[in-house]
Amino acid sequence: MRARGAVAFAVALVALFAAGLWLGGHPRSLPEPLRDIFVEEPSGLTAEAAEAIEDNYYRAVGETELGNASLQGMVRELRRRHDDRFSEYFSPEALAAFNEQIEGRFSGIGLTVVEVKQGLRVASVFPRSPAEKAGIGAGDTIISVDGESIAGVSSNEATKKIKGPDGTPVTIGVRSGKGGKVRRLTLMRAEVTLPNTSARVEEVGGQKLGYVRLLSFSEGAHGQLASAVKKVEKEGANGIVVDLRHNPGGLLDEAVLTASLFLPEDEVVVSTDSRTQGKSVHKTTGGRITSLPLVVLIDGGTASAAEILAAALADDGGAEVVGSSSYGKGVFQEEQSLSNGGALKLTVGEYFTPKGVNLAESHGIHPDVEAQDDPKTKPDEAEQRAFDVLAAQLDS
Repeated sequence: MRARGAVAFAVALVALFAAGLWLGGHPRSLPEPLRDIFVEEPSGLTAEAAEAIEDNYYRAVGETELGNASLQGMVRELRRRHDDRFSEYFSPEALAAFNEQIEGRFSGIGLTVVEVKQGLRVASVFPRSPAEKAGIGAGDTIISVDGESIAGVSSNEATKKIKGPDGTPVTIGVRSGKGGKVRRLTLMRAEVTLPNTSARVEEVGGQKLGYVRLLSFSEGAHGQLASAVKKVEKEGANGIVVDLRHNPGGLLDEAVLTASLFLPEDEVVVSTDSRTQGKSVHKTTGGRITSLPLVVLIDGGTASAAEILAAALADDGGAEVVGSSSYGKGVFQEEQSLSNGGALKLTVGEYFTPKGVNLAESHGIHPDVEAQDDPKTKPDEAEQRAFDVLAAQLDS
């Protein structure tokens, strides 16, 4: 069975950054490798080249387009020189969309969609959202927004038309199933929170076992996971499987707060080393809510903050790790705001597990028990293996 969670959402989140390191300022305040790219060439030469393109290129090219292309080229060169897969330039539009993912909420009608020729096919509907209240379901196709067809329009452009300020109306044309009747629905946009956790209890070998899944470390993730843990404990769970598969990471602070739910106070969660910031050690803050035995489930999509949590639970808490080797991301990024409303996401340092391992050098976390899910079959084999390992712990 395919692991829960939208893969596209996971991929988009792999490069989440923690906070702004440089709050604006001149490029000379940037790290030396990037400063070289920005500053070594005289700014007049860049302006001269841009003016020549605007005046002479055979097609009209705007100043904004040239500016974005120039910044993308600088970061692309930085990535090439230093074998850096994670530094990136965000245009103002891309940054706004990215921040929605970090915050875990947006204003819209509450859908995930897939681009199709006719428009947008609904993949899932968020609980208690305007879309659910209007009777829209998975498999329906949105073919128009405010009277305009979205056939052939990119999913980014189409979803921008659907999103808007909280409390404002949007009218969409919805076709039910293949060739079904088209309904014209007017919905009031509302703030929608992206689903980030799931929880349940299963009985395995006579034991009640809890299962909690975390999809990302966006803002508030630790509180959402705490609610999930409390739910399975209330339902009588004797142990918990923490599923971090396809979790691309996110905010470092959320990883530390989440580890604090499971570990005693003052345990090392992760240490970082940065040329500009020096060395730091991040420890649990208190607030432990459970001492139940844990099994952590990982795969190749487990990255960044998710790897930090998995390593901390294994190194400090003795949790067994089940699944396949994790992504192996041993560096972290922070944000440099730019005057155009965009931002640079820059790799600024490395991080290490409680045992001092850099996960890029170790090629990820390697599970204690190998388990793979076959997406073509049910049930989820890796999940069932994790339950078996946890049940065996409780029986021993």
